[in-house]
Amino acid sequence: MDQVTFRSDTVLSDVHLLLPNACHLMKRLNGVGQPVFTSKFRILRDYNGKDSSCDSPVHENSDASNIQWDEDGDLDVVRRPRYPTCNRDAVCPVILSQSAVTLTDQNEDSEEEDGARDIIRIEHTMATSLEDVGKQIWRGAFLLADFILAQASMFKAATVLELGAGTGLTSIVMAMVAKTVYCTDVGEDLLNMCQRNVTLNKQHFEPQDADLEFCWTDAEVADLHDNTTVLIAADVCYDDDLTDALFRILYRLSSNMRHPSTSYISIEKRLNFTLRHMDVACEAYDHFRHCLNQLQQMTDGKMNFTVEPVKISFSQFFQYERVDQLELWKVTAERL
Repeated sequence: MDQVTFRSDTVLSDVHLLLPNACHLMKRLNGVGQPVFTSKFRILRDYNGKDSSCDSPVHENSDASNIQWDEDGDLDVVRRPRYPTCNRDAVCPVILSQSAVTLTDQNEDSEEEDGARDIIRIEHTMATSLEDVGKQIWRGAFLLADFILAQASMFKAATVLELGAGTGLTSIVMAMVAKTVYCTDVGEDLLNMCQRNVTLNKQHFEPQDADLEFCWTDAEVADLHDNTTVLIAADVCYDDDLTDALFRILYRLSSNMRHPSTSYISIEKRLNFTLRHMDVACEAYDHFRHCLNQLQQMTDGKMNFTVEPVKISFSQFFQYERVDQLELWKVTAERL
């Protein structure tokens, strides 16, 4: 293995950089001083998530019959191969440098070379403070994007609202199949990044320029009320206060929409050791499940909510590790 040297101007990430010795110099910083990258994600049109030779398979729950033991009676753990045998292109960041070349120019120049119809470019950071986690790309976004592409016919001609869009990855994927997508989040810096990502991927759809930047027009509010039938949210339940706010807004929106709505929420259970429990726990996930149960049991005489998990057996279109801790939930709302 080559010697790895850590320097103050170097970022290493085993999530986005699949080559163990690859390093990239920081070329540009965002508003909070973090390096900004553009990653190219290839849509794997022919990948069904069942190829055991790949390094990012769809994990299924194991049962007792699949447990292997060695000759000494110890549990034989099957490890992921160190060197993947897939021929798929690795996902790696492309450095954005401060130069006269704009993002649009970079996109147009490399569109033909990279097979642009199968490439999604996302500007993002690799590490942030808690306040700016939306500038990173999380596995929950990939899971929801997989579901959208796997069920493309379900969303055809739909009007969709995403809550907490972050970098805009799932909204961009949804815009490839849906009629209209409203991509929302909080913070001008984050929304600027999201807007740049929409521009980077305009070959996949026809983006519309708003008359007022990051503001709702009366026509858009009316369209949202009259036509929205799908809401999506990817990995936004990592804080109890944010989770409470999410479910409050889900209730407000669904109770004011003209048509019944369906929400799809992806989440990753993140286990941590807590002093309060003196054990490994996932308090954010536990609170999320508590909110789901409260929503389903609500009896206010106005709305009826049905909550059910979505089986993670659909095809995988992006290269990431679909771990067992990833979940997708479906919430159906109907007015009584």
